[in-house]
Formats: sequence, C-alpha cells, structure tokens
Amino acid sequence: MRKFALIAVAMTAGLGLAACSEKTQDNAAETADSASTDAANMADSAGDAISDAATDVGQAASDAGAAAKEGAAKVESDVQNEPVEKSKQD
Repeated sequence: MRKFALIAVAMTAGLGLAACSEKTQDNAAETADSASTDAANMADSAGDAISDAATDVGQAASDAGAAAKEGAAKVESDVQNEPVEKSKQD
C-alpha cells in the first residue's frame, strides 16, 4: 500500500511539472512572437527614417545647385555688365 501511495504522489507531481512546462513553452513562444513583431516594427521605422533622410539630402542638394546657379549668373552679369536675367539665359 505504501508503494502505491508513493507512486501516486510521484505521478501527481510529474503531471504538475508537465503542465508547468507546457505553460512555460507557451509563454516562451508568445515572447518570441512579440520580439519578432517588435523587430519588424523597428525595421520599418528605420526604413522610413532612411527614406526621409534621403529625401532631405536630395532637396538640400537641389537647393545648393540652384543657389550655385544663381550665384554664377550674378557673377557673369557683373563681369559682362548686363542684367542677371540676361546672364541666366546664357
């Protein structure tokens, strides 16, 4: 009878550990899914930031080119003693 009681207690403890282990596995899977989602969201945000930065750099380069062209027309108009508008057409 004593052996039977010990076996019953051991089986009950084993079932408890198995249930605990399953819950731990479920929690680990949820944590992995959450981390994957967070990483994907951060990658999207980084991609958006890079795209915005590239647009800003392109606009700054365009503005710098326009300013250089305006400056060159002014210098040419001074050298040739003509209006800036005429120098822009040359």
